[in-house]
Amino acid sequence: MNWFTKLFEKSAGTQPQPGSAEPGSDNTNAAPQARRLQRQALSPAQLKKFAPLRDLDDASLTALPQQTLGYGKGATVFGLGQRSDSVFYLLSGEISMQPDSDSSYRIEAGSALANLPLNSGNRCGATALALSDVMILEIPIALNRLWTDKSRESASCVELIDIQLPGPLNNSRFFTSFARAYRENKLKLPSLPDVALKLKEAMQQEIGVHQAAEIIQLDPPMVAKLIQVANSALYSTGTPINNCRDAVARIGLNATRNLVLSVGLKQLFSCTDPELMKGMHSLWKNSLYISSLSFVLAQECSRISPDDALLGGLIADIGAIPLLHFAEQFPDGGPSFSELQDLLPHLRGPVGGLVLHTLGFPEHIGNIPHHAENWLYDSGAELTVTDIVILAKLHSYFGSGKARGLPYINSIPAYSKLSHGKLNPDFSLMVLHKAHARVNAAMHLLS
Repeated sequence: MNWFTKLFEKSAGTQPQPGSAEPGSDNTNAAPQARRLQRQALSPAQLKKFAPLRDLDDASLTALPQQTLGYGKGATVFGLGQRSDSVFYLLSGEISMQPDSDSSYRIEAGSALANLPLNSGNRCGATALALSDVMILEIPIALNRLWTDKSRESASCVELIDIQLPGPLNNSRFFTSFARAYRENKLKLPSLPDVALKLKEAMQQEIGVHQAAEIIQLDPPMVAKLIQVANSALYSTGTPINNCRDAVARIGLNATRNLVLSVGLKQLFSCTDPELMKGMHSLWKNSLYISSLSFVLAQECSRISPDDALLGGLIADIGAIPLLHFAEQFPDGGPSFSELQDLLPHLRGPVGGLVLHTLGFPEHIGNIPHHAENWLYDSGAELTVTDIVILAKLHSYFGSGKARGLPYINSIPAYSKLSHGKLNPDFSLMVLHKAHARVNAAMHLLS
């Protein structure tokens, strides 16, 4: 018995079964029992079409506990709010998913969405109703946690190893040169302004408002920005502030540190090439949008500090900065900005983590680039800043061409940890309407 098998040696009979409400769960609709099918287990090749199973090797997939369940038309596979120790995938047929929303959606076997879990948190985010006879693959939820642990280990590793590039890019002189420069630690990495570094280091000790203000006063433009923030709608109490110490006192030490870091980060999104500078500006605007959504989501539906969430959203794509600087200095010209954007999903994690490690950010912030678009990442039992950034990232794609193929928000682990009923799929529209002024204010203050 290997380490992978030991992870799943808990008896499957102790797990709540789909199709029936767990005692004390929020599911009030009785559901018919699943019809158990004695069927040969899916092969590793068949399992690899599902995320995140595709990231496991054949030996691990062979050892994976699995069972296939059959439901007749009209049966409830699982209910909204039902607790579950399993992750479910649709193998055949069609189901309707009814989240905490006026609208439902359908998933048909063989579609892109059928390759994603129907649920991946410890609480089901929708009621799944069989629209035809369906086959459901059930695996222990511990698998998702295993994949999360492996992702977390990868994010925490500061050893510079080869970047995994997609096949066509392996033949590109530019991209292979960039990967080699990363591996050999020869990339040009950005550095924060002195005042941001000094304040970050000082706050690792016990300092007060007066000491923080003394550090910030070394940078008059930063002082002006803090006073502007303190007098903005986000913090103003109606009494104008006109000095640095009062601004720090009103905003708070932790929020001040994050705002100083955020303003300092803006200076990193810069280069001399006019075309690449347009790309830098586009990346900065998108980073502001993600950070603004993170701020609003944290404020509206969690106990996470909105200022911590704002900083987390701002650094999610920081790995793009060394890439654009490398393109600017590449002999004979590098690829276009759109080609560089296509590479970003492969570099966001390793390069972004390297930048933040070099800048001295704590691990819980430094790992955000690795996980920002790992939709199935489960940070643990409690909601974290990483979860907020994942939710913000997913929201940022709604209504765009990139939304196709993305998971529904009610099916990801971060969703299941929010206050029950606080966030539903309609929230992606409601939050932008309700918090429009806040988002614009946050973007304005950091511009």
